[in-house]
Amino acid sequence: MKNEILYRIQKSFPLVRRPFFRIAQELKISEEEVLQTLQLQKSNNIIRQTSAILDTKKLGFKSSLVAFEVKKENIDKAVEILNSHPGISHNYERNHSYNIWFTLAIAPNSKSTLEETVKQLSILCDALDYIILPTLKLFKISVKLDTTNKQNKKERVENKEFKTMKLEEKHFNLIKEIQNDIEFVQEPFKKIVEKLNLSYDDFFTTLKEFQECGIMRRFASILNHRQAGFNANAMVVWDIDEKEADTIGKIAASFSNVSHCYLRPKYQNWNYNLFTMIHGKTKEETNEVIKNIEKEIEYKSNLPLYSSREFKKVRIKYFSDDFKNWEDNYL
Repeated sequence: MKNEILYRIQKSFPLVRRPFFRIAQELKISEEEVLQTLQLQKSNNIIRQTSAILDTKKLGFKSSLVAFEVKKENIDKAVEILNSHPGISHNYERNHSYNIWFTLAIAPNSKSTLEETVKQLSILCDALDYIILPTLKLFKISVKLDTTNKQNKKERVENKEFKTMKLEEKHFNLIKEIQNDIEFVQEPFKKIVEKLNLSYDDFFTTLKEFQECGIMRRFASILNHRQAGFNANAMVVWDIDEKEADTIGKIAASFSNVSHCYLRPKYQNWNYNLFTMIHGKTKEETNEVIKNIEKEIEYKSNLPLYSSREFKKVRIKYFSDDFKNWEDNYL
């Protein structure tokens, strides 16, 4: 039952006063068993964080995937500098001459552009070269590790139409709270509604509005991949015809082991434009997924980039003072 609970909390939390009671009802077990299981998995570092998963761009932040080429002897220094930036949520070493890969987000009120920030980071890190790889088209972003071994190998990926919403101060105050890790207790949202002096009805109504506008993708748990047994995680990049990107991207995204699928730009020194993040428990499992995708899409070449070291993986703290403080120190 542990694995069923872990899979369930990755999908989306019931936005109700007692979400774990609702999950217990779905799984036909007790609320106490759900809570005890989650508390244990949290203490064992299987569960990384449980909070709102927010859309960076919908909040006005500029973001991109970035790759640095750094000499081996300079990696430690580069990692220390990169990890200090509050907008860098993921930072990995991968098996390529571009060996440091990270995601960078810049606050709406930043005094620097994203490109200027990357350039400054490259100087601070003594990078030999770098490429900036913003999202041209998003096909999928949904991390749900199959802890049950019962899920289908394919899934339907829908492109939703979002409403518009003008964010006010009350919304920013709520966003600052829901991005924090919740406790596994009967009423995990109680502290938030009491702090903001909200009723549960107002709280859940606003979260639903955030979802309808794409500001919040979902409220869910993220697992520590390696601790959860998924040790073969590869960013597989593909050289495809951009004119056929919509068709090819949708096919690649339909594979359940693919958590992220994006179209990104090509450069003279970088020919790959379709990016798929594939998770497997073993390298053989991941390679099988790659082979299955190869059978279904048209591509010129591909390159699996396995992560050899994870330097940072956190949720961005949106609208915190950390962004300004970092810029004051480094820009």
